[in-house]
Amino acid sequence: MSGHRPQKPETKLVHAGRRSSQYHGVVNPPVLHASTILFDSLDELEKAATGGGPGKTTYGRHGTPTRFLLEEAVAELEGGFGTLCVSSGASAITNAILAFVKPGDHILITDSAYFPTRNLCNTFLKKFGVETEYYDPTIGGDIAGLIRDNTVLVWCESPGSLTFEMQDIPAIAAAAHDRGVKVMLDNTWASPILCRPFELGVDVSVQAGTKYIVGHSDVMMGTITTATEQDLLTVKKQILISGDAIGPDDCYLAQRGLRTLSVRMKQHHKNGLKVASWLQTRDEVKRVLHPGLPDDPGHEIWKRDFSGACGLFSFVMKPVEKKQLANMVNHMDLFGMGFSWGGFESLILPSDPTKIRTATNWDEDGQLIRLHVGLEDADDLIADLEAGFERLKTA
Repeated sequence: MSGHRPQKPETKLVHAGRRSSQYHGVVNPPVLHASTILFDSLDELEKAATGGGPGKTTYGRHGTPTRFLLEEAVAELEGGFGTLCVSSGASAITNAILAFVKPGDHILITDSAYFPTRNLCNTFLKKFGVETEYYDPTIGGDIAGLIRDNTVLVWCESPGSLTFEMQDIPAIAAAAHDRGVKVMLDNTWASPILCRPFELGVDVSVQAGTKYIVGHSDVMMGTITTATEQDLLTVKKQILISGDAIGPDDCYLAQRGLRTLSVRMKQHHKNGLKVASWLQTRDEVKRVLHPGLPDDPGHEIWKRDFSGACGLFSFVMKPVEKKQLANMVNHMDLFGMGFSWGGFESLILPSDPTKIRTATNWDEDGQLIRLHVGLEDADDLIADLEAGFERLKTA
């Protein structure tokens, strides 16, 4: 992008990764389907066989301009050197970690990590001799005490999955970099615009583009953005080995979603905080886990490192019987039950962190409920939850 002064995220969202002049002035990048690519000379063919250079179309699985332009936009928004798109958020996690580990290595993973991250570590990585140690997400700079001579990466997720602990990423990054250890962040909650991971010291940022980048609950996608060219090449080699590929139609839909990300996130922020604040007034609720609330333990870190909040948070209910819980969630009008989030619609998901925590204890005796607050009118969503709480009394 050109310009005489730095452009704000809202402006970048509209213009990054379009390059209309290369496509006859068309506003949105076209969808280019391809498997085989033809070359005019032996010299071009040989260059393609060695990678072809960034943004070069060499084979359909390696990407076409439809994907390259999306990658260009995400990298610009996150502030990284470059981005690679893959077929899902789980694939982004898997390829990002595998790119930097080998048998005998030790890695540190936040105990609040998304379950597929834990599943990768506890199964595949363990099978191939990579040792995973989980750590308290609030450890901050004290993570230095867990770093060994064979530690190669620290994985962060801020706020954490289900329980929304904020992590002091700059302190963790400083301690890790003192020992030559890479720092990776799952930045899905913030989307590409609410957190600038590389300004916090992160080396690799991963997102489930399925969520807020796409924004419409109809595409699977992951993104991996790196701070340096060398790390980008390392990740690219791993993706090529894995055989991962994402189709141009999905990249096109993600491009469309990206353009409205700012206005959607502002509404998710507003609606989420309104619903969270209302939940704090309810007798049925023990506490609300939302870093945007002033009394949340992670609020000061959130204010320092983030420019806003999305619509995802949790709350803990006072103990209820399963039939009461079922009567509440089975009859919601607006909150659907589902495992994803980041779309325009609201979701409700009863969860139990005790099943996966190992480095920390989740000892709340009430039911954890994760909400994704969508783009509906917040008062309508509150009314739906209020009716659900009333059903607790009749079960």
